[in-house]
Amino acid sequence: MKLAQKYNRANLYTSLLILVLSGAVYYFAIHYILTQKLDHDLKIEEEEIVAYARKYKKLPIPNDFKDQRISYELLEKGAQRERYYSHNLYFKPDEREAEPGRSLITTIRLEGDIYRVSITKSSLEAEDLVRLIFLITLSVIVILLLSLMVINRFLLNSLWRPFHETLKHLKAFNLADANEFSVQPTEIDEFEELNQSVLVMAKRARHDYKELKSFTDNASHEMMTPLAVINSKLDTLIQTEALSDKQGELIEDVYLAVSRLSRLNQSLLLLAKIENRLIEDEEKIEFGALISLKIRQFKELLQANSIQVIQQLEYREVYMNKHLADILMNNLISNAIRHNNDHGNITIQLNQDGLSVCNTGSPIALDASKAFERFYKDASSEGSGLGLAISTQICNLYGFKLDYLYVNPQHIFRVEF
Repeated sequence: MKLAQKYNRANLYTSLLILVLSGAVYYFAIHYILTQKLDHDLKIEEEEIVAYARKYKKLPIPNDFKDQRISYELLEKGAQRERYYSHNLYFKPDEREAEPGRSLITTIRLEGDIYRVSITKSSLEAEDLVRLIFLITLSVIVILLLSLMVINRFLLNSLWRPFHETLKHLKAFNLADANEFSVQPTEIDEFEELNQSVLVMAKRARHDYKELKSFTDNASHEMMTPLAVINSKLDTLIQTEALSDKQGELIEDVYLAVSRLSRLNQSLLLLAKIENRLIEDEEKIEFGALISLKIRQFKELLQANSIQVIQQLEYREVYMNKHLADILMNNLISNAIRHNNDHGNITIQLNQDGLSVCNTGSPIALDASKAFERFYKDASSEGSGLGLAISTQICNLYGFKLDYLYVNPQHIFRVEF
């Protein structure tokens, strides 16, 4: 979830909660104020009745006006005096309908008799006024809330635009690109600080990349020369007739070690080139033809180990570097041969979605979390441990996905295009 969406959602929930609570408090507050006003009017009517009774020694005539009714009831001797307010229904004879009302029930002693006095006023207008005020206030709050949401949305988008521009440049940042990293100017201090930090980071990363690239290139080329000299001297030494069998075995061991060191150097150099995207010259590669070619190249090795190859190939073109495609297939097939059993089998399936290379082998599955790491290999393996790492980098370069799965007794490597 994006930050702006999360902020807007939290803001909306908080505003709605405050709106509901404040609306309820506001409604009851207005209702309480208007009820107090009605009670005050009822008290004035009570005071007028009491003053009239004291002056004229009798009760006023009961009346039933449009919004007010006054009635009397003679109580028994010794009845308790009472006085309270209550909500009830006020019936309007002219309209023949009941509406909400507010009553004051009190007692008056007149010449030894006790009378219950009921003063009732209609509270319909007060209720309507409360609803009207509440609806107006609610409408204003809702309009204000919607306005704030709209303003926040556009304002936040405008405020966060420099951040999104910087993020877009970071996603497109390439160490091998000669173009300078650029950021969008902003007046927001936090984003300006972020931009300056990103610029410093990009400059440092590019400097470190150049230093590493220079070291890698120089080390690789410097190593190739002495390795070539050693190989040449060993070839000459092996052809010498005066060598004993023991000396010949020692020289052969050195020769194999130097050859392995040379292949390791070439593999590391290839990894560096792939990771830094220094390999171009892409073209359409028909994988079915490439797989058939690789099977013919490994024919003798397959026959020597009595390994049967099952091919299920569809026509599938992939746009990539021809040399890297050859390395990818070479690594996957040679890996399937090297780690297979005698009289085992290899199944190669190619369709529009991807490529699968399955082989019989050890009954123990590889560690899928480490299988594609550099220098990861079984104790019995004679390889450099870089084959799958190089294959992974090739797949990452072109957006492919390389996975490993073990389904007894098959080890499956799957490339999803």
